[in-house]
Amino acid sequence: MIKLIFKTFIILHLSISVLLSEEIKDIKIEGNNRISNETVKVFIDQYLNENLFNLETTNNIIKSLYETGFFKDVKVKYQENVLYISVIENPLIQILEYDGVKSKTFLEKITNNLTLKPKSSFNDFFLERDKNLIIQNLKDEGYYFSEVSVKTELLDNDFINIFFEIKLGDKSKISKISFIGDKVFKDRKLNNIIISEEYKPWKFLSGKKYLNERIIAFDQRLLRNFYLNNGYYNVEISSSFAKLINENEFELIYNINANKKIYFGELFLDLPTDFNLENFETVNTYFSDIKGKPYSINSIQKILEMIEETSIYEEYQSIKASVNEVINNDKINLTFILEETPKLFVKKINIFGNNVTNENVIRNQLFIDEGDPFNEILYNKSINEIKSLNYFRNVTSEILDEDNAKIINIYVEEKPTGEISAGAGFGTSGATFLFQVRENNYLGKGIGLDTQAEINEESIKGSISLIDPNYKNSDKSAFMTIKANETDRLKDFGYKSNVMGFSLGTKFEYKNDLRLGLEYENLVEKIETDSTASILQQGQKGNYFDNFLILDFDYDKRNQRYQTNDGFRSNYDMKIPLISETNTFTQNYNFKTFHELYENNITTFSYSLTTSNSLSGENIKLSERIYIPSKSLRGFERGKVGPKDGNDFIGGNYLGSFNFTTTLPFILDDVQNFDGLFFFDAANLWGVDYDSSIDNSNKIRSSVGVGLDWLTPVGPLSFSLAAPLTKVDTDIEETFRFNLGTTF
Repeated sequence: MIKLIFKTFIILHLSISVLLSEEIKDIKIEGNNRISNETVKVFIDQYLNENLFNLETTNNIIKSLYETGFFKDVKVKYQENVLYISVIENPLIQILEYDGVKSKTFLEKITNNLTLKPKSSFNDFFLERDKNLIIQNLKDEGYYFSEVSVKTELLDNDFINIFFEIKLGDKSKISKISFIGDKVFKDRKLNNIIISEEYKPWKFLSGKKYLNERIIAFDQRLLRNFYLNNGYYNVEISSSFAKLINENEFELIYNINANKKIYFGELFLDLPTDFNLENFETVNTYFSDIKGKPYSINSIQKILEMIEETSIYEEYQSIKASVNEVINNDKINLTFILEETPKLFVKKINIFGNNVTNENVIRNQLFIDEGDPFNEILYNKSINEIKSLNYFRNVTSEILDEDNAKIINIYVEEKPTGEISAGAGFGTSGATFLFQVRENNYLGKGIGLDTQAEINEESIKGSISLIDPNYKNSDKSAFMTIKANETDRLKDFGYKSNVMGFSLGTKFEYKNDLRLGLEYENLVEKIETDSTASILQQGQKGNYFDNFLILDFDYDKRNQRYQTNDGFRSNYDMKIPLISETNTFTQNYNFKTFHELYENNITTFSYSLTTSNSLSGENIKLSERIYIPSKSLRGFERGKVGPKDGNDFIGGNYLGSFNFTTTLPFILDDVQNFDGLFFFDAANLWGVDYDSSIDNSNKIRSSVGVGLDWLTPVGPLSFSLAAPLTKVDTDIEETFRFNLGTTF
């Protein structure tokens, strides 16, 4: 009955509208000087339905003409079948100036998204909006106490001059970052999640030390995702605010309430009746794997990807997926619902706002194309892929229905994609300095350009890399690297090496979680030895030319790449000689598994195996010999373990190591910037191919100890206290080790 009344009302309304409509026989426009009659008619043509006039026509015409920005007054009158349109044009902008900002680059940065331009029509609404945009852009750059005023000068012939007066003031510094509330995790861990950082006098490159609303909002998203991936489904980050401490200095405060930890309960898949459940067997298997584990949005995303992959493979083209969530105590039961939708095709995909980024870079991220059946799962995945590029400050989209088809509009807002960073570290192993310049969207082509330099007490390294993450739309990354490296180990290891070369390669996902890498490397090396080196060592000095083929297999089942607490990673790579004087064949295998034994604990087990031998029975170069990484054997000096030739530690041909580490969150529980850990390390380094008379030192070294990670005002400080359990007499111990790092 209600539907019948509603339909009757609609029909009656339409009928009255038609009866009250009158025919338009002529259109007369007055008041327009610059805008032609034809142009005005184009603006209003869509509202002149069959040349009929009614009250709705008047409203639409007035609204349409105001929205053009060309007119400050519009009047519409209908008389004797004639439509009269009277307009007053906005003045034309002759001069548009910005005073108070000396840097042209910075001025362009804060004005590039404004509406008003020279030779465009003036509009009071746009002027006020542009003023507010400048203020917001200045806040994004850290100028919270800036002032912006506007003066206008009306000229003859309907021209106007606009003058923006900008007083920058000083940048607003983040003096302190605090986390309050029932946050569960320590401040040290949360500080590693967010991007914002406290102001320090030596941080002359970083822009993250200034108050920035966009970065703060991004910090909130990072924190929320971190908690969601650790089981805190109902986390509340109710506010993040800045408290003025001193002039231009703020305390940035994040208020966090983690609430109760939630675990996966029952998980179900609700399919349409004509779908075959057996096709989704992998999804149901994954349901069993994660049942009882902490809730994680990464797991939800993986389920949706598995559903999407199965749906495409089985040609279930027009579907959408939704999730029904029911929380029962500390369990969340999920039902993933797949629904068939009407088979509508994508008519057009429009992309707006990409002033720098090439359109094909954005379209390469789409999993749905023009002419394809519309699939909501693929549509959502496409938008997420564009966001994950991190080229844009904001990405929004809309779906329009037209003629039983879909039109997708995607709106992006460009942002700077370059970054300059520098860092330094100091510890028992010496000092290290790092410098990096990186552009993630070079020339708007989606290509990464990365330049790095590293200097420490024994080496200088430099490299320039170009990375195309989707080479020729193949879903495979391609890269090229030019590198140079000088390593001076004359004092402790008896040689000095200078290497220059380049490499070309590709990486791609072969199967779920399995990535393959293929690389060609070409190197020129010069080796020098000193007078204290043995005769056999001195025999290796000279120039070398080597070509290698590098294969890499990376199987990554970690639940998340950062702050991992579950899963494992298995990696194997081999370096095969193609053209080489020594024909050195190198293999390396690493395995690491992660576990959360109790609340906030992270326990890891890892082992690695490395070999380096000549396929033709030659002696491998001094620079190709293996040394135990310092992180794999604490309690001993770096490089001062294994075979010795005279006074020089010469490394080995074989390496094996095992490591166990567990964090101790209950140690110094109330101290927010400290984390304790316990570790056990064991390793063996042996093999001397160039002289069988040298003791190959085939014995396992091991140590046990405790470590402490401390977030100091300068930067992160880590130190360990280790006690060797087994060793060789020639090994050099290092009971205490520390490292302090900072960025600029």
